[in-house]
Amino acid sequence: MSKKIVVVGHGMAGARFVQELRTRDPLRQFHVTVLGAEREAAYNRVLLSSVLAGSLTPEDTEMVPSAWYAAEDIDLQLGVEVEHIDRKRGRVLTSEGRYVSYDHLVLATGSRPWVPPIEGVVDGDELDRDVAVFRTLQDCRDIMARLSSSRGNSRPDGPRRAVVLGGGLLGLEAARGLAGRGVEVEVVHPVNRLMERQLDLDAGRVLERTLGKVGVRVRLEAQAKAFDHVAGQRVLVLDDGTRVAADLLIVACGVRPNAGLARAARLRVDRAVVVDDQMTSVSDPRIHAIGECAQHDGQVYGLVAPAWEQAGVLADVLTGGAARYRGSQLVTRLKAADVDLAAMGETDVSDIPDATDEGLEVLRFADPTRGFYQKIVIRDDRITGAIMLGGAETVGTVTQLFDRAGRIPADRRALIFPGVADGVAVTDPADLADDSVICRCNTVTAGQIRRACADGAGTVAEIAMCTRATTGCGGCRDDVAGLVAATAGTAGPSGTNAAGRAETTELVEVPA
Repeated sequence: MSKKIVVVGHGMAGARFVQELRTRDPLRQFHVTVLGAEREAAYNRVLLSSVLAGSLTPEDTEMVPSAWYAAEDIDLQLGVEVEHIDRKRGRVLTSEGRYVSYDHLVLATGSRPWVPPIEGVVDGDELDRDVAVFRTLQDCRDIMARLSSSRGNSRPDGPRRAVVLGGGLLGLEAARGLAGRGVEVEVVHPVNRLMERQLDLDAGRVLERTLGKVGVRVRLEAQAKAFDHVAGQRVLVLDDGTRVAADLLIVACGVRPNAGLARAARLRVDRAVVVDDQMTSVSDPRIHAIGECAQHDGQVYGLVAPAWEQAGVLADVLTGGAARYRGSQLVTRLKAADVDLAAMGETDVSDIPDATDEGLEVLRFADPTRGFYQKIVIRDDRITGAIMLGGAETVGTVTQLFDRAGRIPADRRALIFPGVADGVAVTDPADLADDSVICRCNTVTAGQIRRACADGAGTVAEIAMCTRATTGCGGCRDDVAGLVAATAGTAGPSGTNAAGRAETTELVEVPA
């Protein structure tokens, strides 16, 4: 008799788990039911800012063709929420009043936006009609519908004014998307720099300047007090009395793990569902959690790559494998038109280390006028952190060395300036070793891409179909294109903008 696996949540983590499971279960020994609260089939949230900007359609974000589920005998139920977990009987109660039994329950419930208690933002139990959050595909549709409406003081055919509350990655993604539609955008952030979790003060300033050039204004160290009507106009009132005009307020103040269902079932929950190295709840061996609703070794990850790594580990465990999750190296990427940023590891380290901190080196190069800021933190000849803002040709090499704790060149300048003597030999994609990971989201190596080329794949799109490379955050697209060009002789990437740079961003607001 086949075992029953019920997956609660059909986002990027849940959909990836089902794919990984079927790959390891060719005889289909598991009966799989997926219960998704959203009415959309799984889509790539990373691409939402491109949908908001109008460079992609909602259909472009689809992760898996709908026909795949039926072909793989997977019972996919969309628009169905789970209201209760009955651990004793091994079943869940759905919003439709039905019980679904399980042998193993996989929680992939993700996270939800956090809305701060600001006067006028919430009307009763709902957001005010001129307030939106930015988290789902439906959120994108709602925002675009509001932009096209004629409400408020803006002319129907003129640019509207929007304020984004929050200068983390979610907020910057929303702001860049709106600016791409010609909307006047201002980001209001309570800290002294943007993306304070990933950037130091100087990098934050360079990013602010870069965003200003693409139509996004930034107001730092500003606390929102109320969203009000003043003289027939919507305004965001700050704690110092400043009024910022806003036809639309987008709240992007971070997310919280969606762990209420687990908490009500009396599973151990800290910030999220506490799991072990097998992604199994420490309270119940039949219940598992992956993605943003899971807490492993005290860490909650808000990135695509760790969620997919966790999905692979759990699929291996449930099919009798010995995989274990040991945590993930975090590389945060924001890659959009005219903004190219990667940040990893420790970054807020002084340029001039303390004399007692032996083995620590900090490299730094800044050219704010051109939007360049590179900073690399080195400990004992290994890269332990970096900020690469602007068109750094060595970002792929730096990321590789960070990921693999590789030994760096004697001439440190080669990490920032390509072509320096005695530099790193892997800047050119053609020179990458076969075991070099190109796509971190899907753990696709240079060797796998070369083999796909040898089997006939000749474009980035065909490589994506064969290996999944570029289908996560999209940050590796340029590297994949270079490797394909070197291996298969193709001209360049598909799906890129005129500058040859993919217009995608990685949605990574780490739950607090």
